Amino acid sequence: MNIQEHFKKGKKEETVKAIIKEAKECNKQYNFFNTITENLAVRQIKTAKGKLAGLPISVKDNICVQGVESTAGSAILTGYKPIFNATVIQKLMNEGAAIIGKTSQDEFGFGSFNVNIGLDKKIPKNPHDPTRVTGGSSGGSAGFTAYTKHPHVAIAESTGGSISCPAAFCGVAGLTPTYGLVSRYGLIDYANSLDKIGIIAKKVSEIQPVLDIIKGHDEKDPTSLKQEIQKFKQVKKVALVKEAFKNQPLLKKQLIEKLNELQIKYEEISLPVTEKYSLQTYYIIAMAEASTNLAKYCGMRYGYEEAVKDSYDSYFTKIRSKRFNKESKRRIILGTFARMAGYRDQYYLKAMQVRTLIIEEYKKAFKKDDVIITPTMPCIAPKFSEVNKLTPLQHYQMDILTVGPNLAGLPHLSVPFTLQENMPLAVQIIGDHLTEYTILNLGEQIERSSK
Repeated sequence: MNIQEHFKKGKKEETVKAIIKEAKECNKQYNFFNTITENLAVRQIKTAKGKLAGLPISVKDNICVQGVESTAGSAILTGYKPIFNATVIQKLMNEGAAIIGKTSQDEFGFGSFNVNIGLDKKIPKNPHDPTRVTGGSSGGSAGFTAYTKHPHVAIAESTGGSISCPAAFCGVAGLTPTYGLVSRYGLIDYANSLDKIGIIAKKVSEIQPVLDIIKGHDEKDPTSLKQEIQKFKQVKKVALVKEAFKNQPLLKKQLIEKLNELQIKYEEISLPVTEKYSLQTYYIIAMAEASTNLAKYCGMRYGYEEAVKDSYDSYFTKIRSKRFNKESKRRIILGTFARMAGYRDQYYLKAMQVRTLIIEEYKKAFKKDDVIITPTMPCIAPKFSEVNKLTPLQHYQMDILTVGPNLAGLPHLSVPFTLQENMPLAVQIIGDHLTEYTILNLGEQIERSSK
């Protein structure tokens, strides 16, 4: 049953209780949730009114829910219970949504496979094949969305592909909106100039009702946009990025067949700057901003605390060594190096200049074509045994198709398209800023008749 049917039938309390039961059962094997908020959901459902009344919502663990442990997947935030709701959560609650739990993620969003989890957290497994990853960093969000038999929408977050990647690997729809369209107030930061809160749902058609609730300007967020989403535009011509499909010729062939069926014209284009420099640019910027954001977790004002027995420097080192995982430490070190006085011009500022060139390259493409389409990921969800053999650099290279639109702050939608080795394979529709309705409409057209 999809969310539209759920609202027609009006079985709010039965649905919420059933999905909570399902979440508890599947979590024993699949580890989708860090926390299941049964009492909160049941309490909310009793007074639920509004456009989303009774809709079960899961929330990525780096988005604050008042009184609910919100750890961003990290042991350094174990026990942290916010005293406020993130703006998106408050908007959802105001419209009657029921928060059923906080979903698993890579620590602070650092990963493409959801295996970089904090201490004592269990790695989520792909519902199509438990030997494979869900994708990261919103792996719990996408995994449970694909698994559940009940109406449900996940609120997730993306920095460099953390919505598109798990949505593709798990075979569900994932929208990453225009940067600033959805308030970041109450989001535990990874990289401020890149973070975006978005939506994962079983079907593309289930995304817009939730987007219409959570979008909009928020005075609490200085990066929040005052502009509205543009009116829907019928897509007449799309651009296929030639290099993005070079290792997936069958997917390209099937997509062209689909476009011909939908009577949509296409052309092949190249994005040379994006292809060559987006990955390096993204990781320099993201790591520099991450190392700055994580500096506050030192065991004094924020994060895990212990009694101070030595010097403050020794204390800070002890807390951060004990409570950050290996990947977080790697990114802190690399990010700190990139923004040091002696290297800032050479790395960080240069990356910011290239970021501008990437934005300009996308904007030039949108002058001729309504949307741009690429595969979402370069492969199907890999097995854990395969991921364990990858180097850190190979981990980072997995984001090659998703970092470009994230750097440019462009809205993009991952749509399940076909199967390969019985696993989902998705395409990514990228639109110009504030064209969410347009890419959602095209996504629905593709989804309705996809193989």
